[in-house]
Amino acid sequence: MSFDDLGLIPELLSATKRSGYTEPTPIQRLAIPPALSGRDILACAQTGTGKTATFALPLLQHLDRRAGNKPRLRGLILTPTRELAAQIDASLATYGENLDLWHTVIFGGVSDKAQIAELRRGVDILVATPGRLLDLMGRGYVPLDDIELFVLDEADRMLDMGFLPDVRRITRELPRDRQTLFFSATMPPEIRRLAEGLLDDPAVLAVAPVSSTVDLVEQRVFFVEKARKRKLLADLLHDPDVKHTLVFSRTKHGANRIVRDLAKAGIDAVAIHGNKSQSARTRALEAFRSGQLSVLVATDIAARGIDVDGVTHVINFDLPNVPETYVHRIGRTARAGASGVAWSFCANEERPHLASIETLIDKRLSPRATG
Repeated sequence: MSFDDLGLIPELLSATKRSGYTEPTPIQRLAIPPALSGRDILACAQTGTGKTATFALPLLQHLDRRAGNKPRLRGLILTPTRELAAQIDASLATYGENLDLWHTVIFGGVSDKAQIAELRRGVDILVATPGRLLDLMGRGYVPLDDIELFVLDEADRMLDMGFLPDVRRITRELPRDRQTLFFSATMPPEIRRLAEGLLDDPAVLAVAPVSSTVDLVEQRVFFVEKARKRKLLADLLHDPDVKHTLVFSRTKHGANRIVRDLAKAGIDAVAIHGNKSQSARTRALEAFRSGQLSVLVATDIAARGIDVDGVTHVINFDLPNVPETYVHRIGRTARAGASGVAWSFCANEERPHLASIETLIDKRLSPRATG
């Protein structure tokens, strides 16, 4: 099956082809046709499966058919992090380059003046994070009365970050007569309940079992004392085969300390986390994406917007205490059909976390000697 078989209009087909996409991914094949027909969608899809195009293309096509002379806010995409919001907005620009539709992105951490100016000029599609959207809604800049298509992306991460109350406040303001596309990598009970309240007879789709991990990722665990983790990390990163690496720390302070320790070992790395300014996070991510930076150290919240092909290794310096987070983390490698490696450091006190992860993914991680 090709994109030509999905029912997309010529303007979108030519944009996807210019972007280098020839064959739709499994989630795109499953979700785009019912979404184009106007059905609500409940999709269980991990990061790296092509889900941004899965909702962006139907959204653009739906609104293009109703495009008038003056932009009017008819499409809303709600996503948990600044990086992901900016990335989705860039994808809308790519896919919608042949359409007469206006879109913009709003998120916190930066001045709202330019964002308000864009909203005043008028947009057809808004990409937003919950906090900034509620702020500007409360000040009268974002009326939701005319929303025709609503996308909730990364719903399970909304739960992890404590955003579900904000999401509910926002969705209460949406028109009842709308189409909703709902995406989540995992489906814990709270997310299922949220979906049931938002969706009307949805097409329920999944490209893999809810808790499965990417088949192309080689997963290993290093049993190591906590005090020896920093030396082990430096030793692994000195290996020439370890080329483009994302290191996960549980805390902001820990991420900064890892970067300092790697610098002492002669390894250039940058940390991204919630205490970094948006401009600093954007610069670090661009350097990592372009290959100028080979090691990026991130907390889970900051890493949520990282969509970079070519990550060869993911290293869990700290094991996550929420097992679903492990699935999100290792999904940052083995993207676009490539293989990848995920290494996890496990100190004695982290063994319960490892057990929970292995139960979730229904797989024992192979131990690897630390040398």
